[in-house]
Amino acid sequence: MPQKILIANRGEIAVRVMRTAREMGIATVAVYSELDRDARHTKLADEAYALGGKTAAESYINADAIMRAIQDSGADAVHPGYGFFSENADFARRITDLGVTFIGPPPEAIEEMGDKVSSRKAALRGGAPIVPGTTEFAASPDEIVAFGEEQGWPIAIKAAFGGGGRGMKVVEAAGDVAEAMASAQREAKSFFGRDEVYVERYLTWPRHVEVQIVGDTRGDVVWVSTRDCSAQRRHQKLIEEAPAPALPDGVEDAMGVAAVKAGAAVGYHNAGTVEFIYQDGDFFFLEMNTRLQVEHPVTEVITGIDLVEWQIRVAAGEPLPMTQEQVRARQRGHGIEVRINAEDPAGGAFLPSPGRITKLEAPNGFGVRFDAGYGTGDEVSQFYDNLVGKLIVWGEDRPTAIARTIRALEELVVEGVATTVPADLAILRHPDFEAVTHSTKWVEERLDLSGVRPKAAPPATAEGDGDGDGPGPTVARRTTVEVNGKRFDVTVWVPEADLSPVAAGRAGKGGGRPRRGASGSGAAAGTGDVTVPMQGTIVKVLVEVGQEVEAGQAVVVLEAMKMENQITTEKAGTVKEIKAAPGDTVGGGDVVVVIA
Repeated sequence: MPQKILIANRGEIAVRVMRTAREMGIATVAVYSELDRDARHTKLADEAYALGGKTAAESYINADAIMRAIQDSGADAVHPGYGFFSENADFARRITDLGVTFIGPPPEAIEEMGDKVSSRKAALRGGAPIVPGTTEFAASPDEIVAFGEEQGWPIAIKAAFGGGGRGMKVVEAAGDVAEAMASAQREAKSFFGRDEVYVERYLTWPRHVEVQIVGDTRGDVVWVSTRDCSAQRRHQKLIEEAPAPALPDGVEDAMGVAAVKAGAAVGYHNAGTVEFIYQDGDFFFLEMNTRLQVEHPVTEVITGIDLVEWQIRVAAGEPLPMTQEQVRARQRGHGIEVRINAEDPAGGAFLPSPGRITKLEAPNGFGVRFDAGYGTGDEVSQFYDNLVGKLIVWGEDRPTAIARTIRALEELVVEGVATTVPADLAILRHPDFEAVTHSTKWVEERLDLSGVRPKAAPPATAEGDGDGDGPGPTVARRTTVEVNGKRFDVTVWVPEADLSPVAAGRAGKGGGRPRRGASGSGAAAGTGDVTVPMQGTIVKVLVEVGQEVEAGQAVVVLEAMKMENQITTEKAGTVKEIKAAPGDTVGGGDVVVVIA
């Protein structure tokens, strides 16, 4: 059993792993970027080490910096969480080459199953049917066009080394392939460090059903539960359920068996998820995620199994704690997980909403769990994923779970950033969701969010209002210092009057630009100024000075929270001025293009 685990991640998943490790008596080590110096995961860990940098590339996917933190801390195990390096075989090898335990699958399984192309081949070996698609990386737009013409449109271009909808683009026609491929590659490179893509047929009205598996180093693999993840936008999940509801008799067990065979085909151990597309009674292997999924807690609440504890024990060489029959006997009731993302769902746009959380109050009550990596006063940065927290609810049956989830969402308070909560409530209250007639396309194609508005948030105020006259009495204050890249929490005694400028400085960290709320992108009313609705980075300018544009035409591509967003003009005319270039960081309300 490891004595000290370094969590090579951030946010709620880092906090989640730390809690289980602490319960097991294992010390924890956090790593953090410049922007995460005061983040929750750095405060909860026993030790914390600076990686430097702001972006993921400069910090959480800077392998050399993480290796230094492992060596400096003396950690004897590493948990990768999800995203970042969690499905990177080279990273896993570097960990094991240090003589450190990697809490995940073997590198060979990551390579075969983490690569969505080779995983399809492994699924075929295991006897699972696959969605028609390529079994090699796509080399050019022409190759993808040829596939679309043969299989029919639409088709999906997908990141070969990704997941969670990152680096996935749905293409309706041949003329859109080149730009979609380039965009998918940019997103994949930004989030996973690899830009290879492949292509497959895009089904018309499928459900997304996945199977949680866990294997040990002795060759035993069990499936723990199914999950339905069909409520999605931009191919990213909003709401997940366990077990998957309304499946015909025998289908759930057949999926479980197929998932176990797929894992066994590559010698898989540790936690993983095999994803299937289900439509009209048939299911097809989609991909395998060789890591712990964001939605793993919804499996935990219906089984009482701590999957992170199982991960740690399996990585230490222990056998699986239960047989397949024992696991199945543990399943009870119904679970629902809601991802609380910093996005503005107004009108169905789901625009990223980075900023400072001025107030966060989690719901409570019977059967309610809230996993979060943020709290009141924390900053949701444009450079990272926008997941604020996860609401996980248990009920004795599906209707009870839905009702309890709605109640908990109504109690949840998040102010300072827009969140997906209004859209989540619209989903849970809809008869299509209740009847399980929704699909992965339902949110974007059928759900009416035209009347959805985020809750109004009061403006942030400065902390403290002392007058600064004289030193006054001294008071104890805890703060954080960093020595040679290692974080220490210390107590200092300071004059009470000195708190005012310090607090005022804290309050000003977010900048002086007011938030624009749910206005969306486009030209400001009555002008030709095209503004961006949120903080982000310009990755591409789509127009030139002097070019004629139509209303609704995209003029720049903005990356915020690892997602690319096309910023459009509401006014037709001629491009008079371009105020931003690729690589520029812009803030909400900034003018990027002027239309005359």
